[in-house]
Amino acid sequence: MGKRLRPANGGKTKEVGMRQRLTWVVFSAAVIMLTAIFHTGKVSATAASGFIPTTMAKGANVGAFDVSNRVVLPGTSELEDREVWVSKQKTRGASDLYVQSNVWQPGGTTGWHSHPGHSLIVVTAGTITDYESDDPTCSPKVYTQGMSFVDEGGSHAHVIRNEGTDVAQTIAVQLVPAGGARRIDVATVPANCPISIQ
Repeated sequence: MGKRLRPANGGKTKEVGMRQRLTWVVFSAAVIMLTAIFHTGKVSATAASGFIPTTMAKGANVGAFDVSNRVVLPGTSELEDREVWVSKQKTRGASDLYVQSNVWQPGGTTGWHSHPGHSLIVVTAGTITDYESDDPTCSPKVYTQGMSFVDEGGSHAHVIRNEGTDVAQTIAVQLVPAGGARRIDVATVPANCPISIQ
C-alpha cells in the first residue's frame, strides 16, 4: 500500500475556511435581522393613511436672510408696544421653500412626524385635528376651514388627523435646510399621548 498524504498544514486550511464561512453567515443574519427590526419599527407605529401630500411648488436654494417688519396699527401710537405688529425671520445657510397641498379622507392621518423648520398652515376645506408631542396632555387642537396655525417643527413632532366625516384639506408653506428632508417620520407615538392617536 502507498503512503497516505496529509496536508502540510495539518488540515487547518479547511478549518479556517469553515470559520470564515460561519462568520459570514452569522454576520449576514445579524444584518438582515437589524434591517427588519428597523423597518418594522419605523412603519408600524406612525404610518400615514388616508392622507395625500402634494408638493405644489418648490423653490431651491433660497439664500440666507434676516427680515424684520414692524407696523404700528391704525389709531395707536408707537409708544403703545402691545399695538405694534412685529414679524421676524432669520436664516443661516441656504433653504428650500415648499408649498404643500395636503388632503385627508375621513379617518385619515399624517402619522407622527416633524419638519426641520416651521410650517404656516391654512385649512382650506373640512376640519383637521392636530396633536403635538410637546403638549403634556396631548390635547386635540381643532381647526376648521378658514383657520390657520403654525407648526413649530424642529424636535417638536405632531400628527394631524381628519376625525370628521368630510374630506379635509390644507395648504402649508415650509422653509427647510437646502437639500434636506421636508418631513421626518417619527417611529413611535410620544409617551404623553395615547397609543390610539396615530
